[in-house]
Amino acid sequence: VEGSELFCLFSLALIQTSEVPHQISLTMVELGNSLSLTCSVSGIEAGLFYWYKLKFGHMVQTVAAGTFDKITLQEPFTNSRFTVTNVNAQHVLNITNVSKEDEATYLCQAGSAYTMKFINGTLLAVNDPKNLQTSVYVKQSPETESVQPGDSVTLQCSLLSKTKGNTDQCPGEHSVYWFRSGSGESHPGIIYTHSDKEEERSCVYSLSKTIQNSSDTGTYYCAVVMCGEILFGKGTKVETRQELCPFVIVLGTMLAGCVIVIAALIIFRKQKPVCEHCKGTCSSVCCVSAIFSIVTLLQASSLVNNSALHSSQTTLRSAHQCCQILRDK
Repeated sequence: VEGSELFCLFSLALIQTSEVPHQISLTMVELGNSLSLTCSVSGIEAGLFYWYKLKFGHMVQTVAAGTFDKITLQEPFTNSRFTVTNVNAQHVLNITNVSKEDEATYLCQAGSAYTMKFINGTLLAVNDPKNLQTSVYVKQSPETESVQPGDSVTLQCSLLSKTKGNTDQCPGEHSVYWFRSGSGESHPGIIYTHSDKEEERSCVYSLSKTIQNSSDTGTYYCAVVMCGEILFGKGTKVETRQELCPFVIVLGTMLAGCVIVIAALIIFRKQKPVCEHCKGTCSSVCCVSAIFSIVTLLQASSLVNNSALHSSQTTLRSAHQCCQILRDK
């Protein structure tokens, strides 16, 4: 009976750990530099804590394990390059003298014996300038893309060769990752992955996405993992543009026309003397007032309704009549 109870508890813990983690972030570090990964357990029931390492094509490794009060590094991470600290519910995994072997996804998990939860994940990419694939590079197109909210955008990522004889380069099996870095975000987040088998090689990858609102904007990066290296594109900046209201265009055109008419009338009146009985009957003040009303309507164009439209028509009619009187004189 006791064994059955333990089995049930263990099964329950496994079910809880299957919860989908948050979006994995990307961190790039130069070879030989240091790195600190942070995991906040504030508000989580006190209990167990784990750091995991998931390397491309390898099984998951436990980096550190223990309770919230005491966490111990596990083999083979007990060397001096790895350290763990805990300050105010902030668990930090420190890695010094980063090497290519450290390139992997690091996950932190916390909870009790009954409920475990993945807190976050970080993909660590190590940049080694001396050992990059100099004959191959990643090109992204377009460089910038501006769309209206609700429209779709297609981003392209290509593997190209720097040699003149071969423009396409597809060296064996490789994986493609798409990241998005939005405004206010500390790290780009993975939004799509694709893996090509050797018999299904492709040199061009496309990502189609509907831009619903400003939260979907940002810089989209393409990364290709091959031959133990990660090659990054320069990114495509996606922005949203607002559709110009036709009412604003009409009012703007009318305003420009009225300004031209006023300028012409002023020049004409300076050249033509005005009789005494015509003075004061109508002046350009009414036209200036009409322009001011039109500018006011332009400023409130985002709140256009039927009453505003009727008001603008009345104002424009008055301006037209006034300017017609001035023209007749």
